Amino acid sequence: MQVPPFSLSQQISDLGTDLEEAVLQVLRSGQYIGGAAVKAFEDAFSTCVETSHAVGCNSGTDALILGLRALDIGPGDEVITCSFSFFATAEAISAVGATPVFVDVDPTTYLIDLDQIEAAITPTTKALMPVHLFGRPVDMTRLMAIAKAHHLNVVEDCAQATGARWNGQPVGSFGDVGCFSFFPTKNLGAAGDGGAATTNDAGIAQTMRELAVHGMPERYLHTALGYNSRLDAMQAAVLNVKLPRLTGWVERRAEIAARYREQLADLPGLCLPSTELGHSWNQFVVRINSARDDFRQILQDRGVSTIIYYPIPIHSQPAYAHLGQAEGSLPITEQLCQQVLSLPIFPELSDQQQQTVIATLQKLLRVQAPTQLPRNGNQGRMVA
Repeated sequence: MQVPPFSLSQQISDLGTDLEEAVLQVLRSGQYIGGAAVKAFEDAFSTCVETSHAVGCNSGTDALILGLRALDIGPGDEVITCSFSFFATAEAISAVGATPVFVDVDPTTYLIDLDQIEAAITPTTKALMPVHLFGRPVDMTRLMAIAKAHHLNVVEDCAQATGARWNGQPVGSFGDVGCFSFFPTKNLGAAGDGGAATTNDAGIAQTMRELAVHGMPERYLHTALGYNSRLDAMQAAVLNVKLPRLTGWVERRAEIAARYREQLADLPGLCLPSTELGHSWNQFVVRINSARDDFRQILQDRGVSTIIYYPIPIHSQPAYAHLGQAEGSLPITEQLCQQVLSLPIFPELSDQQQQTVIATLQKLLRVQAPTQLPRNGNQGRMVA
């Protein structure tokens, strides 16, 4: 049996009639920019995230840029974030002219290390950008306390965390702005690119709306240099069909994650993610030893496809060589990039497919176990 890391085929089959009718309705309406479908999605998504406003845009990256611009963050400002993330996290900071400042991540959660943030704050620090990576929520109680104490804005990168919650409250509703991606592989995926920025501040929402349409508060009046970053009406129609299923899909992901944790718990050399209430499990990421790439190929040869998020940390990318961040300056981040591996997880993953993944891992690791990682009882510790 071939097991993909992600597949939309079953979901499209299940939703096919509803999706086709929703898209055809937009086509028949003749209104392909803005309109009822976009308004309906923005209203429904703001309710889902429990914020007053949701502004649709064309990607999660643009959501970050719009949020930063609306907070007047730009040249001369610094934004503290983490390097263990997709490139867009830092790219958006640079795109508005600000400078990303990277701190290391926690070895247990893989999220920004809250104990290191205050040491990185300088007089030019303007904001914090926590990343709810893989669907795991950052401790927003602590992070918001740090931001308040230092009078900093907070822009939440929720690209992988639609449906995640911290202490029962949706991510994207804590900071000044929450930024979401609807890339097809996300928990709530469109049929192409799409994104949204959420906020409880009417002024911030209005500024983001204007920036998303060329800095235009009214037709042909441009008060700022903005962008062409609108959520496509057809993508909104697709999202309107999918949004009511989000809770069920997240629950199914949690079931799959729980089964992985239960049946892989005793394997030597495999470090599993710890449980977390409110985790939306966009990815199920394990740590393997320094032969991770070879191990991945063996799994591939046996029909189990996996993905590496992320093989190169942002601070080591050529595009950020000018920051001069020395190798070894973020040791946990750098080690994770050599060890992480994402196992197949998506709501339509069948029990049989998951058992194939589990049985393959059990057979491989019990025959020739990697030795560099601790057993799962010590999963919070990194290896020197």
